[in-house]
Amino acid sequence: MTATAYDHLAARFARIATIGEASAMLGWDAAAMMPPGGAAARGDQLAVLAGLAHEMLIAPEMAVALEAADPGPDPWRVANLALMRHAHRRATALPPDLVEAQARANSACEKVWREARRTADFALVRPYLAEVVGLVRQAAAALAPALGLSPYDALMDGFQRGIGAEDVAPVFAAYEAFLTEALPRAEQRQAAGPAPLRPQGPFPAAAQEALCRRLSARAGLDDRHARLDRSAHPFCGGTPTDIRITTRYDEADFAQSLLGVLHETGHALYERGLPEEWRRQPVGEAAGMAAHESQSLIVEMQACRSDAYLSWLGPELRATFGGDEAAYAPANLARLWRRIGRGFIRVEADEMTYPAHVILRFRLERALVSGDLAVADLPGAWNEAMAAALGITPPDDAQGCLQDIHWYDGAFGYFPSYTLGAMAAAQLMAAARREVSGLDAALGQGDLAPLLGWLRSRLHAQGSRLGFNDLLRAATGKPLDPGDFQAHLRARYLGE
Repeated sequence: MTATAYDHLAARFARIATIGEASAMLGWDAAAMMPPGGAAARGDQLAVLAGLAHEMLIAPEMAVALEAADPGPDPWRVANLALMRHAHRRATALPPDLVEAQARANSACEKVWREARRTADFALVRPYLAEVVGLVRQAAAALAPALGLSPYDALMDGFQRGIGAEDVAPVFAAYEAFLTEALPRAEQRQAAGPAPLRPQGPFPAAAQEALCRRLSARAGLDDRHARLDRSAHPFCGGTPTDIRITTRYDEADFAQSLLGVLHETGHALYERGLPEEWRRQPVGEAAGMAAHESQSLIVEMQACRSDAYLSWLGPELRATFGGDEAAYAPANLARLWRRIGRGFIRVEADEMTYPAHVILRFRLERALVSGDLAVADLPGAWNEAMAAALGITPPDDAQGCLQDIHWYDGAFGYFPSYTLGAMAAAQLMAAARREVSGLDAALGQGDLAPLLGWLRSRLHAQGSRLGFNDLLRAATGKPLDPGDFQAHLRARYLGE
């Protein structure tokens, strides 16, 4: 059989995806294993691979094939071709030298950021971040007309297709109104209850790591296709058949590593559940970062911080670490891990105040991209926004604008995905509870299999065939409904 234009495209995109896989593994190695002296060479390696993939995507014959390709009636092939064309539009809008310059600038800035965060010295990384932001503005300006979007929306499109700032802004404004009313009430209700008991350490890192591996496996992750390592910033990377999770350990508090690994396991389970027959094709990828965050948060926040799961987990923790039985009682773990607090650090925030951290970043990064906020003014603008959002001011920039890796690695337009994902997770969990018999009973045995099976069929197996709202509509019967998230918070923190 003669290969068609569509077949040639599929083969070419598979090669591009394989280059992306190699970049992903080099990125994991840089965060988890690489000695500091390898940073410059690693930046060159990643830049060259990014350039190669970009050259393949913008090659003249690609445009000809995209114009000529006929996917036939199969909806998966139709969707795949549409995603190929979208990727080509994004790529051809960006000059190759800009793509490589961004890769190099991002790598250099991220390495300096690590030291700047450690020493709380924004001045150290400021010129590097200024270069990154300048290049981001150039990329946004180039992408916007090609995609028919605003510059910032063009950046958002790279993380969650079909969702723009005008979609997000009213959702965030409504959440701020909810938080203004609900947070003081939740704090008052919490203050009226008993104070939580903290399990007494130390908690050896080796014991934490062994427990994290067991919990991840029990959640459904197969260690033949995944591994757990350490890094400064926990993440999930790699490929669907070679997933890399990282975390960090604090021997005075095991919660950070344990809950972090459960969160990253949610990401990993999504990657493992993507349709194998469409692997290395655009339609076989995850449906975007908001969809991805919904999967990490439905595991960590919705399932593994539920009363049912904590009733099983408590004895497991005591068997691992020993100590006072009362500290591992499910009600006490709930008070510890569902505690409301106005804190500086996003990744340590409770699920009620977490969106305030995201809203702050959403507004600041829009201002950085538009030029309304200069990089030099970022620390002051951050502190003012935090005071307005939660009534607190960071004591230093390590607890302020230096705390996240994203901007220093060039990721602008990403932050909204976190809160959209939290809202989607609540909506998906509500639907799963309606449709999956015995779901909470299974969670009470530490068993996520019923939930995972439902997610596999309703969401994971869909790849990126559907947009974010259509994916939610197919799984739950409606597009994103922030009301489900608010209902979840009211039930958990206000007893309503």
